Amino acid sequence: MRLGYIGLGNMGKAMARNLLRAGFELTVHNRSRPPVEELAAEGARLAESPAEVARASDVVCTNLPDTPDVERVVLGERGIVDGGRPGLIVVDHSTIRPEAARRLADRLADRGLTFLDAPVSGGDVGAREATLTIMVGGEAEALDRVRPALAAMGKTITHVGGSGAGQVAKACNQIMVAAQMVAMGELLLLAQRCGVDPRRVIEAIRGGAAQCWTLDVKPPRLFRGERGPGFKAHLMHKDLAIVLDTARAYGVPLVSASLHAQLYASMLELGMRDLDNSAVLGVLERLAGTQLAVVPDAG
Repeated sequence: MRLGYIGLGNMGKAMARNLLRAGFELTVHNRSRPPVEELAAEGARLAESPAEVARASDVVCTNLPDTPDVERVVLGERGIVDGGRPGLIVVDHSTIRPEAARRLADRLADRGLTFLDAPVSGGDVGAREATLTIMVGGEAEALDRVRPALAAMGKTITHVGGSGAGQVAKACNQIMVAAQMVAMGELLLLAQRCGVDPRRVIEAIRGGAAQCWTLDVKPPRLFRGERGPGFKAHLMHKDLAIVLDTARAYGVPLVSASLHAQLYASMLELGMRDLDNSAVLGVLERLAGTQLAVVPDAG
């Protein structure tokens, strides 16, 4: 199976590297050149356009910032549709609007191509270690064909339903992720203000009902004063906009998600757009008038 990968950002580059390590023949393209050259040095073939990637591949994976980027790469000039032949499968790992995923699936089906919306969760750690959760919408038969490639990038692969279902699952995932990031920030500041070591609090609660990926992964970074990505705050803000737009379209009130979206909007206003999504703590610090103490040797 000849693979292509378009979009070599923080997540995409690590995922593409895992495909190379699994032994797949891989053609890559990215808007900026350095990550392409980095992967080329490891055995990938370079392509000058998405169309060229499609011509060289049986399956093309995309991992791009937002809905317009995916539409441009798939349907635009020198896009995947210009190089794809009938039978090509496009697997989109981006987080986009569910209705856009359905629209892309319909447009590609008219050309004899198949589209799977397959957003991921697990952050930069999951991307590097090939332990991502991959939620897939689209044809089950197409998923079966690409499953060996997905297994090289993720640990849990779930067929959620028809086109757009993967993106609905990712929207639901982001509701929970945002809630966890905000709750973690609040509990760290509360513990510290009460005169209790927040590191001990994390140790005490993450083995009980509060246990979650966020408490397992994020606190050591925050205690060391590390707030870089990870998953950038402006992408979390974008994802929450998708969540709220989808909820409005279906008439579902999302009270806490709406508040969390406002906190991430504040991150952007405060110049924190490129920090990690866990750095929403910075907004909470301003509201509380305090800062989380940095412990350089926190492990």
